[in-house]
Amino acid sequence: MRNLIEQQMRTLQAAQSRKGQHPDIMQSREMTIMQFMFQQKISTINPIQNPVRTSFLPPAYPPSVAPLDMLQTCMFKDLMLETHHRGSYIVLRAVTPPSLMLGAMLIVEDEEGDVVQLTLYNQDVHLTGDGRLAQGTVMVVKEPYLKVVAAGNHAIRVDHVSDIIFVPEYDPIVPLSWRPKVMNADGSANDWKVAGNDKFSQGKYHQAIDCYSQALKCSPSTAEIVIIRQNRALCFLKTHQFDAALRDLDGLPEPQPSKKTLFRKAQALYHLQRFQESCEAHQALALACPNYDAAKAEFKRARERLKEQKHGRYQFKQMQAEARKRSPPVLDRATYIGPVAVKHTKSRGRGLFTTRPVQAGDLLICEKAFAYVFSDIANPDQHRSILINIETSEMTKGVDVDLTPLAVQKLQQNPSMAPAVTALHHGSYNPVTVSEVDGMPVVDTFLVDRILSNNSFSCPRSSREHYIHALRRSPKVELDKDSPSGGLWPMASYINHACHSNARNAFIGDMMVIRATEDIPANTEITIWYRAADYDSMPSNMRHWGFDCTCVLCQDYRETEKSATSARKSEVADMHKALSRQVPHFAKAESIISATEKTYRRPALEVPRLELWEMCLALASNHAAHNNPRKSVKFALKTLESLSYVVTGAELPYVPGTQLHVEKWGMLQGRAIRCWMILARAYIKIAPRLVSQAVAYARLSYKMWLGEDETFDQTIDLWSDRLDGLIDSAR
Repeated sequence: MRNLIEQQMRTLQAAQSRKGQHPDIMQSREMTIMQFMFQQKISTINPIQNPVRTSFLPPAYPPSVAPLDMLQTCMFKDLMLETHHRGSYIVLRAVTPPSLMLGAMLIVEDEEGDVVQLTLYNQDVHLTGDGRLAQGTVMVVKEPYLKVVAAGNHAIRVDHVSDIIFVPEYDPIVPLSWRPKVMNADGSANDWKVAGNDKFSQGKYHQAIDCYSQALKCSPSTAEIVIIRQNRALCFLKTHQFDAALRDLDGLPEPQPSKKTLFRKAQALYHLQRFQESCEAHQALALACPNYDAAKAEFKRARERLKEQKHGRYQFKQMQAEARKRSPPVLDRATYIGPVAVKHTKSRGRGLFTTRPVQAGDLLICEKAFAYVFSDIANPDQHRSILINIETSEMTKGVDVDLTPLAVQKLQQNPSMAPAVTALHHGSYNPVTVSEVDGMPVVDTFLVDRILSNNSFSCPRSSREHYIHALRRSPKVELDKDSPSGGLWPMASYINHACHSNARNAFIGDMMVIRATEDIPANTEITIWYRAADYDSMPSNMRHWGFDCTCVLCQDYRETEKSATSARKSEVADMHKALSRQVPHFAKAESIISATEKTYRRPALEVPRLELWEMCLALASNHAAHNNPRKSVKFALKTLESLSYVVTGAELPYVPGTQLHVEKWGMLQGRAIRCWMILARAYIKIAPRLVSQAVAYARLSYKMWLGEDETFDQTIDLWSDRLDGLIDSAR
């Protein structure tokens, strides 16, 4: 891949040498069109199986922020290579159908008949299917960018969705020679309303919006205005433009809001996650139309979301079942922001802080992704895309390539959601300050790309499902590896990293659940892992996010002599040999643990001992398998101690009346659940009164690690044949 980047750098340098030149026209209009159509036909007849789609991001450039009436029209002959033509716009018409790869490519002509390839990136995936981009489509490209492409050819490239405007055939900007003779742009409001209704019935919602908009320009009556705007609002709902739907419905000239107005307003507010207002609209609708059955079901749904949003009350078991069945696992749930707030840290920009004391296991956030792309592990060829940023020499692969256009589209459709995203960390990138031009939102693709690069998360379909699969493969496989899906969760993005964190994020479809993993005082910064800490990668390198981790683990590792870390790695290998024998060498294993303990500089209470806890858990597991409960308890407790836990009432011999209690929570690991279950099974024989208490801590660890404990009983059982308690039928 490095060679590919270097090759493209050379191509870019060669292209820059032609900057300001007019392109060489090497072939006729007919040949350009015929060649494009031939290549399109070949790709249809003989499609490449599972092609790898590769694209290169050009050096960042700002979107056009000039009003259209402040720009001058130009023709293709006026354009120069590698130049952004600020102050100009060009009107183009599609003369071929589009070809879809990472972008939409097609041949277009200007009013003088000259043709050129047009490449559109970050467009709606439905753009070609719903008729907005087809042969004959007229469009305006603001401040066009003529780019040198493969083999020395050229194309107009559009990266910002707000830089292109698709215009209806009757728009005054369309050249007269391109307007169909049968089109009557001077029709009445009713004529345009009827035309819009026809487009709606065909499922062509964007074209219907154009017709209704034209109808509103034709002096409709008050009654017609209400109907037209209600109809257009429904089209906006169908195309996920909920802000626009609300604008149409708010302030309609009605004596009292009608059933249609209230119902559609409630729907728009629902999809904008404004559930309190949605419920209020439903309440008004219920008073006006108490027998409206469709609204009753929607009202119930809105009340459920409001309960989630206000109080964090979720049906997690139901969510897990939905995530397992749906592809993509996008859930209809609200975002809950608990006792946390964004504040400035001393050295790491903004972070998330507690607003009151919280306890281990408390729900801090349950957030729905702003943008989410799912890739099924069972279908590895689903996403074979590569996007290379020449300016930063960074490569984006797989689903992350699709995340940018998805986020861009959502920001364009509903600009009211933009502040939550554009406020996120974007490095040194300097975005434009204009958010709207000509009544349309300005969306800066390169800003979105920077934000996603710094703030997106990879994730499994569900943390619970991944955890179960990991246990069945190997007890050493942790949850965070090999997670191909990803998304952007804006509030969670404010949480800074620490290898020894005080919170844990888990996933259920496109919902991220964040719980405290220890008792946290008020006004304390919340931290999670960006990358899991282990003795092979310490100290964790976080330079992708612009910092090196300075948590207690990383500080300790930087200060530890290399001879000590090397000795630990050697002892880990020796431990594996001692325990992998047909008859484990327990004495040898215990001596290895004693030797390893001597290599640590600071007490386990201050700094978790990553190598040691794994050794201790392995030894506890082996003692449990060989029916030695006392030794099993000893090394299970030593496992927790090595992770900085302070546990009382768990030691042997058991003192009647003693309660098992975690005085201090340590570093949470997925295998802590296994550790507690090993303790519970051992206590059955030697301290029965502690069994339920150990299981309760296993449940709480499960809750913190996987986000919920409603599925604990269908996943983990004390009487399972497995040491980790996994139920064979769990899925």
